[in-house]
Amino acid sequence: MSEIIQKLRTTQNLSDEELKLILTTDSYDEELTQNADAVRREHYGTDVYLRGLIEFTNYCKNDCLYCGIRKSNQNLSRYRLTEQDILECCKEGYALGFRTFVLQGGEDMYYTDERICNIISEIHKNYPDCAITLSIGEKSYDSYLAYFKAGAERYLLRHETANTEHYSKLHPAKMSCEHRKKCLFNLKKIGYQVGAGMMVSSPFQTLDNIIEDLRFLQELQPQMIGIGPFLSHQDTPFKNKPNGELKPVLKLLGILRLMFPKVLLPATTALGTLHPLGRELGLKTGANVIMPNLSPICVRKKYMLYDNKICTGDESAQCRQCTEQRAKSIGYQVVMSRGDAKDFEKR
Repeated sequence: MSEIIQKLRTTQNLSDEELKLILTTDSYDEELTQNADAVRREHYGTDVYLRGLIEFTNYCKNDCLYCGIRKSNQNLSRYRLTEQDILECCKEGYALGFRTFVLQGGEDMYYTDERICNIISEIHKNYPDCAITLSIGEKSYDSYLAYFKAGAERYLLRHETANTEHYSKLHPAKMSCEHRKKCLFNLKKIGYQVGAGMMVSSPFQTLDNIIEDLRFLQELQPQMIGIGPFLSHQDTPFKNKPNGELKPVLKLLGILRLMFPKVLLPATTALGTLHPLGRELGLKTGANVIMPNLSPICVRKKYMLYDNKICTGDESAQCRQCTEQRAKSIGYQVVMSRGDAKDFEKR
């Protein structure tokens, strides 16, 4: 084993220059992949955890420059699922074996704290053995606390970039990098299993930005880290920006697995959109989570954060079966359990 990979695996840390060396030198790729896979097997074996994703609204108050459901997109057909719609998705998902439901949506003010808490409570009452994950953006401390008390246990909030200047180039002026970070620390303080992560190869991103992202994650110590490539959307200001590439994402997945050995690391839909075997390659490089879509087929094409998103026409059962077959084909096994992070202790 080369000295630099051995150091990363042993100490879970490297200097900025050493990290840049791995990120820019192809000769480390195979060794990084092998070690990342070995470390995930040490802690999680060949298990791949499935999360049932329910994209319940594509309304959003924000106007992020990269996002297809941004407020200013007039070409998008908007939708909202009712509480009963969401519960039907959970019913179908539970029958298929899912024991984690991820409620994801834009920052839609129609869903007041009362409505969100009612939805959480109903899911929790009907499926007490399931974990409820939220991915609904920046909220107040009190809102996060209310959701937690209602039964939500996990929260996904990608920080996208930890650099203030870079953040300002991707988001409208009223959004703040510091506020987003504060939200993540508030979530940790309350007791959530927290997920953060960055967009790889986003417009204006530098190598130094990526290093800053890794340092922020070291400070935050999340239980989940979701990363994926920048993929453009035709109805955004970034429509002509080049899409990210596969290799930088895989490199970072490997680095993250070695830096955070017990973290839950998704092989994202965006990775599968970028490359036909993107998710499989992600699993081989340390990832251990996949999120099949449980949303009603009639709305899936409307939740289009980027162009050409995969799996928008599949039945939920098809998504479940396809994911299991893909994982099995490369030597991993789908596990239908809550799949909590190994280093998380409930409060």
